[in-house]
Amino acid sequence: MDATVQQDAKGRRVVANACVEPCPIERGMRIIGGKWTGSILWHLKDGPVRFNDLSRMIGGASKKMISERLRQLEAQGLVTRQVMETAPVSVHYEITDLGRTALGFLDSLREWTESLPAGLEPA
Repeated sequence: MDATVQQDAKGRRVVANACVEPCPIERGMRIIGGKWTGSILWHLKDGPVRFNDLSRMIGGASKKMISERLRQLEAQGLVTRQVMETAPVSVHYEITDLGRTALGFLDSLREWTESLPAGLEPA
C-alpha cells in the first residue's frame, strides 16, 4: 500500500497508509544495499570464485571490506564458502539459489544505470 499525504479536519497534513518499519524496500536495501554487496553477488553469478580473484574483480574495495560483506552474505544464506584443502589453502565463494533471486533486479539496476545521462553521478 502506498503512503499518501492528506489533510485532517483542522487542515494539518497527515500521512495515511504509511509503511510499517521497515517497509519492503527498506528491508531489501538493508539486506543487499550495503556497499559492495550487489557487486559481490553479481561477480559470483557465473560460478564459484576464489577470494583473491573476487577482490581483484571488485576494484576499489579493500580485502577487509570484501571479507566483511562475504561473512554477512554467508550469514544471510545468499553466499556459501568452501575451503579447498590445497597447498596453499584456497577459499571459494558461490552464490546460493536464494542469492540468485537478486540477480534479476541487479541486472535491471545495471541496465537503468547504463541508460542514465552522462555526467549524472551519485551525490
